[in-house]
Amino acid sequence: MSATPITASTRYYRRGVSKVSWVPTIADKTAPTRAELNAGTELSPETGAVDGWQITSNTEDAPALGTTFNAKVFSTTEVGNSSLTLYTSKTGTDVRSLLIRGTTGFIVWMDEGDVAGNLMDVFPVQVMSQAKTREINSLGMVQVQFAIPSEPAENVSIPA
Repeated sequence: MSATPITASTRYYRRGVSKVSWVPTIADKTAPTRAELNAGTELSPETGAVDGWQITSNTEDAPALGTTFNAKVFSTTEVGNSSLTLYTSKTGTDVRSLLIRGTTGFIVWMDEGDVAGNLMDVFPVQVMSQAKTREINSLGMVQVQFAIPSEPAENVSIPA
């Protein structure tokens, strides 16, 4: 007899579905309220590129004299360098006035959309920089880089 198969996923294409928002204030990152989320700004329509935002784990070697096997033990988690690259406007009215260097708040990822009961990840962040892209054959964009000063809340239920 074989093991029970995992429930089949409903696969989706991320563009047009996933939402990313800037939320200035969340009292409890493990349980944001609908009012807190609604007070944020959805960045998805102006986001042209994403980098980072992956929570990874580290290990430490745990060798023992009595064996030649070198065990690994779970140790810490971290988020590498993370950024959002957003379009700039010819009028100057764009993300540059919202995500100013030094500003603290939260980046909220709703990978399957803003649907009550689905899951989201909540990243406490501080804006590090607004790196303007200046390439001769490209659209105006700014890469907003973030520091993540404390552990993100993963797989949090989206409130109704």
